[in-house]
Amino acid sequence: MTHMKRTTAKVLAMAAPVALLALPLTAFSASAASAQSSGSTTYMATLNPLNHASGSGMLMLQLNGSQAVITEDVNGLAATFMNAPYPHVQHIHINGMGTCPTTSADTNGDGVISTTEGGPAYGAIGTTLSVSGDTSPAAGTDVKTAPSGGSFHYSRTITLDAATVASIKAGKAVIVVHGLDPTTLSAKAQAEPSDLVPSLPLAATSPALCGPLAVSQMAMVPGGGVNTGGGGTSGVHDIGLYAAGAGLAAAAGGALVLRRRITVEK
Repeated sequence: MTHMKRTTAKVLAMAAPVALLALPLTAFSASAASAQSSGSTTYMATLNPLNHASGSGMLMLQLNGSQAVITEDVNGLAATFMNAPYPHVQHIHINGMGTCPTTSADTNGDGVISTTEGGPAYGAIGTTLSVSGDTSPAAGTDVKTAPSGGSFHYSRTITLDAATVASIKAGKAVIVVHGLDPTTLSAKAQAEPSDLVPSLPLAATSPALCGPLAVSQMAMVPGGGVNTGGGGTSGVHDIGLYAAGAGLAAAAGGALVLRRRITVEK
């Protein structure tokens, strides 16, 4: 009877770490399957300065069908315009080359890449990232619904048109934030009207920040191999690895307990 109890104890000790290993792996598989079934893809854009702007920013766009959940943080842009918070109109530009323009785009030599001069690189307005109301290209220069100030946080869920969705998926969508500090421009550029709204100065509508939208590697769900898949659940891969590691540690601990038990029983 004593021998049977010892044998049963050994079997249970060996089974316990195996069960602990299986649990996190099962949990990871369930999480990955859930993320994949959501059908969403997360895109990111790092916003770098153009035209002597000193700002920077990051934008995240989670796309599910035609619905986009957008969050963005911008810092260091021109803060005031005519004694009021500076309105920075911003857009998803589409159907260009999917890139930001270089200084060679300044065809008139005034030291500023205007919105139209940058057009071949990033394309036309597909969606206006306004704080409220219209998000179509028609709202592209509406300063009343633009985020404002030198730094701002933007968060909005909007429905995109088919052209914008297609451009995002094709890797041809670019985020552009407009509005420059006129004092940083050449005398020639300061005297020029906007190429979009002639009643405004060139600085008001020229691009200040720019960044192509690309699938976020941090938000991708593995689909059979490393760096594959396209879900919108950030960190699932890392969580799975952590869980698997925890299971292996548990298994190692269980094996150590079993080894000690066998040694004692001998």
